[in-house]
Amino acid sequence: MKAYTKTNIAKGRNNGRWHSKGHDWATDRELFNRLNEEFKFTLDVCASDWNKKLDNYFSEEQNSLIQDWSKDICFMNPPYGKVLGDWMKKAYEESLKGATVVCLVPASTDLEWWHKYAMKGKIRFLRGRPRFYTKEGKWQNTFSPSVIIIFKSEFALE
Repeated sequence: MKAYTKTNIAKGRNNGRWHSKGHDWATDRELFNRLNEEFKFTLDVCASDWNKKLDNYFSEEQNSLIQDWSKDICFMNPPYGKVLGDWMKKAYEESLKGATVVCLVPASTDLEWWHKYAMKGKIRFLRGRPRFYTKEGKWQNTFSPSVIIIFKSEFALE
């Protein structure tokens, strides 16, 4: 791969959902419904009015990173990029307090947050790449595969 291409990919990984389409993409309804059927979510921790999957949600203005999730079964499709480590840390820590947190994140096995937090949860690899939707209603894919990470206190690893 040419150095120019690698540089552009690296820059893109840290910009929203890895390119200029912003960071508040909506999770595909079919994928969410499958997960919700299994987990019965009570809180969407990373949402906005237009992309929320549940009536009970934290918006960007409410700053979910400072909220208590400990009594909830949480769905988390966090903003990607440099802040993703903060979200994974919060998800893991809330699971130690009693929350179940189901995270839809990139399979970034080379990054620090993956080794510090993701590997402490149950990892489900997804076949293919899920669709995400922009505010304009257009679907987008990311540059890398996605996974589901499940944090739950009963199987948390120290």
